Amino acid sequence: MTFSLVRPVRFAALALALAAWPAAARAQAAATPDGPPPGPESPSAPVAVFPASLYNEQANVREPSDTAQAGLATEVLRQRLRERLGRQALDYAAVDSAASAPAARSLAGGVACHLRVACAVEVGRTLGARWVVLAKVSKTSNLIWLLSAQLVRVATGEIVLDDSTELKGDPAQMVRVGTRIFADRVVRTIRNGGVATNFPNASATP
Repeated sequence: MTFSLVRPVRFAALALALAAWPAAARAQAAATPDGPPPGPESPSAPVAVFPASLYNEQANVREPSDTAQAGLATEVLRQRLRERLGRQALDYAAVDSAASAPAARSLAGGVACHLRVACAVEVGRTLGARWVVLAKVSKTSNLIWLLSAQLVRVATGEIVLDDSTELKGDPAQMVRVGTRIFADRVVRTIRNGGVATNFPNASATP
């Protein structure tokens, strides 16, 4: 199984930036690897994880079993974040309960809360979360799916991670792979205080 991460890398610009960075600053950074997080949040900030949604309106074939892929993405995402973040990943029953509160429902505009960033942010604020995670599984054909997923900072509504991963091959297998890729990026970003340091776009093929 191989993954290709797509992002242009400007080596010349990187070299110039490193050359311009004063030696004293580089030495100081190297000497304080355990300093405060570079981002605006604590590495232990809690995250609210919403269920993944399904979009198959433009698929060449729609089947009742399509909903299982969104359920699988939800299961893998929640399990992965719970394993890596522990109690930082908030209780899912609490997320569902908060999503049904009047303020959240008004922001959802008549659709499920996890389909509206504003609603998800309101739920996160209610729960005391600093982050919310949203995901959507889209079907193009039986062999090509797309995972779209976001990590949103509650304090500002900023979408810090906005990933789109094309999944090619067996749907169940590749939904697992794509969801794990995103979940691991979420973990790294949260532990980095909210600064994303790894490539955002991936294409997964068996």
